Amino acid sequence: MPKLHAYESAHGSGGRRGRGRRIGSTLSEINVVPLIDVMLVLLIIFMVTAPMMQRGLDVNIPQARRAQPIADERLFVTVPLSYRSDHLVRLGDETVRIEILHERIRQALLARTDKEVFLRGDGGVMLQELIDVMDKLKEGGVEKVGIVARLPEG
Repeated sequence: MPKLHAYESAHGSGGRRGRGRRIGSTLSEINVVPLIDVMLVLLIIFMVTAPMMQRGLDVNIPQARRAQPIADERLFVTVPLSYRSDHLVRLGDETVRIEILHERIRQALLARTDKEVFLRGDGGVMLQELIDVMDKLKEGGVEKVGIVARLPEG
């Protein structure tokens, strides 16, 4: 906003030739254009030099001869159609009674980092039977249960 400034004439404050009040505009804002230019230059410098500064630590990792490789294979629980009569499910390749499924799952998940199980069910198995199996899985410490509809081919 323009401000009013009082200027005195050359002959003093009361002379006729004095111009009196004069309107002048003063800029009271900061010019940010040079600041933006400097910041962009610094940004480009850091973008160029940052990948050069990232260097890892050189470590000679020892090798074990008898260590078993860590293989987190998927853990499958299969509910066959015969579950209605015998209450048996398959944990991987092993047949397990539903009453002890939660304990077997807990043992199977001890050495695993992921607490997830994939549940396969026969097409004729009722939903309530699958939910009973899922309850036992959750009781055994499973965090995620995935339902498998069909294994991918290939």
